[in-house]
Amino acid sequence: LYDGITFDYAVADEAQNIKNPDTKNAQAVKKLNARHKFALTGTPVENHLGELWSIFDFVMPGFLGSYGDFRLEYEEGIVAGDEDTADRFKKLIMPFVLRRLKSDVLKELPPKIESKLTCMLEGEQKSLYTANLQGLRHTLDVSDSPNRVEVLSMIMRLRQLCCDPALVYPDYNGNSAKLDSCIDLIASAVEGGHKVLLFSQFTSMLDIIKERLAGRNITFYLLTGDNPKSERLELVKKFNSDDTNVFLISLKAGGTGLNLTGADIVIHYDPWWNESVMNQATDRAYRIGQSKTVHVYKLILSGTLEESIYELQQKKSALSGRVVGQENNLKDIIKLIKQ
Repeated sequence: LYDGITFDYAVADEAQNIKNPDTKNAQAVKKLNARHKFALTGTPVENHLGELWSIFDFVMPGFLGSYGDFRLEYEEGIVAGDEDTADRFKKLIMPFVLRRLKSDVLKELPPKIESKLTCMLEGEQKSLYTANLQGLRHTLDVSDSPNRVEVLSMIMRLRQLCCDPALVYPDYNGNSAKLDSCIDLIASAVEGGHKVLLFSQFTSMLDIIKERLAGRNITFYLLTGDNPKSERLELVKKFNSDDTNVFLISLKAGGTGLNLTGADIVIHYDPWWNESVMNQATDRAYRIGQSKTVHVYKLILSGTLEESIYELQQKKSALSGRVVGQENNLKDIIKLIKQ
């Protein structure tokens, strides 16, 4: 439809959606002809520096060369910790990057308080987690080149055990430290007159939580990727205006595009590999229109892979401040397991 048309301006909002140059989405967007191009995003680097290259490839094609040249010239050195290369790259792109922090431009926003809430691994849950961890370590020990799919599947299993062993073992009736702590936190918040957003990447976990909330007579809405757009907007409107206590949202379905300033407490039930994804979810409540202090709780099960993921988040956040990211490759993940 747009072939042969030259626009005055082309603006890519939520530009992280063209971070992968191999997708048809990115390739189609980059075919647009325009005299001036802009890219808007709160997460120019989510996983690795190649994502920023792809965004620049839309705004200023050829400025950073081919991706192969860019990787050799900048990315490999920056990932290896070469400060000179990082500084050289930053000087190259800074004239074309306008960065604004929310704290700089939204002076009217109330404070945001973030807390790490640690839950203790114990009882039957601890036994199951330990057994599965030993199985994964054995798999890694007996092979110099473990099957990537198998390892990632076993890691997913560990993370689900942290959330609630029932995600892995449907007939499980034992303890679930994080689930109990989460429900108590929500109940306390509701009793104090707060409204809560709760994010999890596991929709099956949201199903378990909603059953527990129903048992405590705590009202809620549920939003996953299965909800059509019209229904999503209607749920958002209702939550911001009615007395419903909790909004349960799958992390990927509710990471962008929702205005949920009716809530002033955000709970991240399980950590994602990159904190920027979680921050975007938090910003559903912490945005223009929010009048209350926003409390953000990150639930972490102690002595598990979740603690390692949390530490990885802190390292990547420090790097992203310098427009640098590190890819979560299999070697990095294996290091977490063997710690």
